[in-house]
Amino acid sequence: MSTVRERLARATRGYAPHEHRPLDGYVTAMTAFAGLAASLVAAGRLTGRRAPDRPAAADVVLLSIATHKLSRLLAKDAVASPLRAPFARYRQPAGAAEVNEDVRDEGSSVRHGIGELVTCPFCLAVWVATGLTGGLVLAPRLTRLAATALTATAASDFLQLAYDAAKRTEQP
Repeated sequence: MSTVRERLARATRGYAPHEHRPLDGYVTAMTAFAGLAASLVAAGRLTGRRAPDRPAAADVVLLSIATHKLSRLLAKDAVASPLRAPFARYRQPAGAAEVNEDVRDEGSSVRHGIGELVTCPFCLAVWVATGLTGGLVLAPRLTRLAATALTATAASDFLQLAYDAAKRTEQP
């Protein structure tokens, strides 16, 4: 009888025989995400808070923009580099206070899988959106306040970039 790890190793070899794909790292990340979602559901039940039947359109817009901003901050912002450093290696600046990083290949596949997650704003967005949505149920006022700050920051970023672009077009 083979162990789960042996079966996963066979599946990984069969899935990508010519390229390293950290499937056990992905399984770990999916398990952690399921734990996050289950914790939010449990917290809702314990506190008696229920998810709305239909979220308000304004909350969807607010959380969408806040999710975009927070996932980019976590995955790309230079100041957040210490959070990613165990899983990624600095490559080069990416402009507008962002950096490009490479996922560390040394070490475990779990480390590699987490590295892919924390350096990818698209991947992190699912986690951020889940956390903000759970926050909207469990602590709506605080979540809306934090989401408002993130949304204002995202709008400011776009305005800063537009201002810089306008200045460049004015110069001879």
